[in-house]
Amino acid sequence: MSGPTLVIELGEPLSPGALQEFRALMVGLSSRFEEKRAGFFDLNVPAERLGVEDRRGEDRRKLFPLPLLGGAFGDEGLVDLRGFDPRREDWHRPFLVYLMGPGVGDEDIFEAEHEDEPEVEAVLGFRPTHAVNVSACCNAGIDHVATALLTAAVMDIVGGVAKAELLDGQAAVVAGLPGVLGIADDEWMVLGTAEFLRVWVGHPGFRLLK
Repeated sequence: MSGPTLVIELGEPLSPGALQEFRALMVGLSSRFEEKRAGFFDLNVPAERLGVEDRRGEDRRKLFPLPLLGGAFGDEGLVDLRGFDPRREDWHRPFLVYLMGPGVGDEDIFEAEHEDEPEVEAVLGFRPTHAVNVSACCNAGIDHVATALLTAAVMDIVGGVAKAELLDGQAAVVAGLPGVLGIADDEWMVLGTAEFLRVWVGHPGFRLLK
C-alpha cells in the first residue's frame, strides 16, 4: 500500500453477527463502498465521519500565482480561482479494510505475517487466529490520523488488539500512553487498545510507519 497500515489481531474467528456489524460500520462510514469478498472492503471514508475536523474553510479560497497553475490562464500575475484550490486535499480517504485468516481469505498472507512472533504473542496472551488489516491508499498526514481512528472504530465492533510498527524513538513516546499493552520486537512494535489509538492520535509525536 502507498500509505500506513495497522493490524487488529484477533484471538478467534468473527461470528456471523460480528461480521455483519463490521460490514454495516464500513457502509455507514464510507462515501464509496465495494465489497470484494465477505470481510474485504474497498472504500473511501470522509475524515469528518471519523471525528476529524476539516479546518480548510473560507480562508483557503484565495488568488493563486500563475506559476502554481502552469501558466495556463494568460499573462496576468494572479488568477481568481475562488472556490477552486489546487492544493486542497480530498478528505474522502481511500482504504482497504479486510479480514484475513483461515476460512475467510488471504490465508497465505496471514500465515506469512504471523509466522514467528513469540514476543508479540506473549504480550497478547494468545496466538492470533485471524486479523483485520486497515490499509490507507495515500500517505498524507490526514491518512495517518484517519487510519488510526478507523482502526479504533473497527475495534469497537470486532474487538482484538491493535498492532503498530514504530518509527525510531517512538517507543519512549507511546510507552506511557493509556491502553498500551506492551512494546515488542526490540521497541519497534506497540500493541494496544482502541483507546490507545485515539489518545496517540492527539499526541504531538504521532505518526504511523508507512
